[in-house]
Amino acid sequence: MKASEVLSRYISFYKKRGHIQIENASLVPLNDPTTLFTSSGMQPLLPYLLGENHPAGKRLVNVQNCFRAQDIDEVGDNRHTTFFRMLGNWSLGEYFKKEQIPWFWEFLTQENEGLDLDPKKLFVTVFRGNNVVEKDVEAKEIWTKIFTDLGFDPSEKIFEYDTDKNWWSRAGMPDNMPIGEPGGPDSEVFYEFDVKHDKSFGEYCHVNCDCGKYMEIGNSVFMQFLKSKNGFVELPQKNVDFGGGLERLVSATENTQDVFRSSLFFPIIKSIENTTGKEYEKNLRSMRIVLDHFVASIFIIANSVKPSNKEQGYVLRRLIRRGLDSFYLLNGDTVIPVIEKIVDQYKETDEYLVEQFEIIKNTILEEEGIYQKALIGGKKLIEKELAKSGRKIGDELVGVVSISSDLAFKAITSFGLGPTQLKSLGYTFDQRLLSEKIKEHQNLSRKGAARKFAGGLADHSDLTVKGHTATHLMHQALRDVLGDAVHQSGSNITSERVRFDFNYDKKLTDEEIVQVEEIVNKKIKDDLPVFHTMMTLQEAKNLGAIGLFDEKYGDRVKIYTIGGTAQDLQSAYSKEFCGGPHVERTSQIKSFAIIKQEGVSRGFRRIYAKVA
Repeated sequence: MKASEVLSRYISFYKKRGHIQIENASLVPLNDPTTLFTSSGMQPLLPYLLGENHPAGKRLVNVQNCFRAQDIDEVGDNRHTTFFRMLGNWSLGEYFKKEQIPWFWEFLTQENEGLDLDPKKLFVTVFRGNNVVEKDVEAKEIWTKIFTDLGFDPSEKIFEYDTDKNWWSRAGMPDNMPIGEPGGPDSEVFYEFDVKHDKSFGEYCHVNCDCGKYMEIGNSVFMQFLKSKNGFVELPQKNVDFGGGLERLVSATENTQDVFRSSLFFPIIKSIENTTGKEYEKNLRSMRIVLDHFVASIFIIANSVKPSNKEQGYVLRRLIRRGLDSFYLLNGDTVIPVIEKIVDQYKETDEYLVEQFEIIKNTILEEEGIYQKALIGGKKLIEKELAKSGRKIGDELVGVVSISSDLAFKAITSFGLGPTQLKSLGYTFDQRLLSEKIKEHQNLSRKGAARKFAGGLADHSDLTVKGHTATHLMHQALRDVLGDAVHQSGSNITSERVRFDFNYDKKLTDEEIVQVEEIVNKKIKDDLPVFHTMMTLQEAKNLGAIGLFDEKYGDRVKIYTIGGTAQDLQSAYSKEFCGGPHVERTSQIKSFAIIKQEGVSRGFRRIYAKVA
């Protein structure tokens, strides 16, 4: 079944059951400094799962483009991809397990409305329980009735797992959840393929085995708990948060164990074969990486991201270069035919890729040119260092120049290369020692960025929420002092400080800094109310709302206003596109102070501030 048909059947199925389809949120979160990419369908819906009223109601459905940077190293097997589309349906405190489980089963197995999957091939898991949260007896009883009514032995269809498999929160297992984080037990559905168990993954196979015989195709999370200082407490509303990977569901409908052989991906694989002259079966890992990394790169570029050494741009650069590495290993010459085929495969569901094709193509080709220069720079650095030590390249055997792991690491960190590129340049080194150095370096880097690269581990502490609201006030105050040409170009907000980037071509004077501080603190003292409202994009523009990445917004947008009244948003002091969260009144912020300013790049400034 083609991806477009799976999508249309899913949306139609849940619309018939009272769900309203909501917009696909931007792949790059709008005005959300806590994460680099949207990594799940629930990520933009967190405020509503915690009790805020959604303007579309309590039953929602959508298809969300997602990217998970932490899955980069997993790509190469039969099912992992960094970019994927997640089918999602939610109940915000209305229906729960007794509706969700039978509905999803119907969608999977019905012939006309659903996917017509064979019940014999479907297996489920439920939460076993632990000393903190009880076993999910209700979910097991519902599944038991479904399988019993169909004549199956439930003990052969339903399996129990611990929190590492059947508990879901953005932070992972219960012990890792911060205070204020929601989560709950989940129930997963797996599809069984007609392949033998690979004993390299263990003596015995089971539904959660990584050998590839079973593939998870859907996960119903019963989000009913909140982590508190004293353990878990019940949320005011019990929510359903379902997510199912489109790519995997397509594979299940086609009984194709390898997602890269599905009708969505295999035409792209054939393009790689034709371009490189290599066979897929003999080059599985390399071709899967090429496909995945360029699919992800295309969607990220379409969200106005450019390759760089920071944040989303760094991830994009890594994807393109890693994709090129594998492409070069296949003796690929030009990657353009692959890019063309990817856009062709996705045009039915993401037609804007066709409109942006030239931008996408040129961005990738420009980065490839920069990468080629980096390879030359890395080679020159190595040759220079070898010359310092008295070694002459000419004295070495051609193509067998042995270098130290320290020198290899220096070339990698200086020019953004990797072990594969160094080998392609003709250098050998101690792979184990180099891997240890790279791992140590990555661990240090992750300490400061782990939450952002993990995608969605948002910090919603009191100080961070206060900082977010103060940022809106500062944004407008800067415009008051410096002029309306000033716009935000980026931000990062933690409980320790606020970082705010904006367009301005000179250093702010001490008087201007004081003016901005005084305006913000006056608005704090005035105890202004903070409202949020859903409206059309045109209504937001008419209101004078400001924000980032205007071209990425959907037809309906969320606007936060500070000041004014719910009936008179026009009189508000600040009006801005944003997903939240914010304080309810500005007086909840005790104080605001700018602690530092600096230049970021030509025409852009950065301010650091603190709130209390």
